[in-house]
Amino acid sequence: MNVPPVLRPKRPRWLAVTAAIAAATIVLVGLVRWWRGWSAGDAWGLTFGTFAALLMLFAALYPVRRRLLIKPLKTVQQWLQFHVYGSTLAAVFVLAHTGLRLPVGQFGWWLFVLTAWTTVSGLIGVGLQKWIPSLIASQLSVEVIYDRIPDILEQLRADAAKQAEGASEVLQRFYDSQVQPALAGLSPSWSYVFDAHSGHDERLAAFDSIQSFVVEADKEKLADLKTIVNEKLQIEAHYSLQRLLRLWPLVHVPPAMVLMAFIVVHVAAVWYF
Repeated sequence: MNVPPVLRPKRPRWLAVTAAIAAATIVLVGLVRWWRGWSAGDAWGLTFGTFAALLMLFAALYPVRRRLLIKPLKTVQQWLQFHVYGSTLAAVFVLAHTGLRLPVGQFGWWLFVLTAWTTVSGLIGVGLQKWIPSLIASQLSVEVIYDRIPDILEQLRADAAKQAEGASEVLQRFYDSQVQPALAGLSPSWSYVFDAHSGHDERLAAFDSIQSFVVEADKEKLADLKTIVNEKLQIEAHYSLQRLLRLWPLVHVPPAMVLMAFIVVHVAAVWYF
């Protein structure tokens, strides 16, 4: 079976080892529960809880990875792989720590929900960071830097206004009613995540409809205006997709920081109380 490039892991061995350890962990917990029962506070539960806490701690060092390029994590790419797979395996060890049961108590639920949220949001982030660049490269012909988008949009407005100068009444009305509103501002949309050309054909259809009513001398101006609006729509897709990548850390990082604080409290409570 052919796997789409965007879904292929960069380190297949990391994925295979992580999956094998996760599967073995689930089987082991199930066997021990059947054989002698399971408690988060016994030797088995504490062992997996300790492993989970250590993995989360080391995964949390990812932001300072450039200062910690030591064996076996000698490159930034290796740190990223450890951050992804180590955090995922830590979530499996949390389940093992609880004996594959739902948590008891409010604090336990907070730990469980934060672990699930951080893990799932992290995996979604990995998917977005692989999917969005691929989508942009394959479907958009315009390349833009996110921070320069407002300046580029302003330049497009100026270019469109220049094309409308001296145009016939028909083209001028079309410019006022269709082109100016289209260039007025950015309208980010979730639909661009699935199709970077979402809605473009419908929004450009007006140019084809008006073409037969425009005098021959204005047809080149109309074509230029269509090119400008098309470029703006592609920039809008860029803005939507790049903004999503920039907003994703706000969904993942703060909960992860809260989770680490909760883990510290949990470990302190286990060892000192």
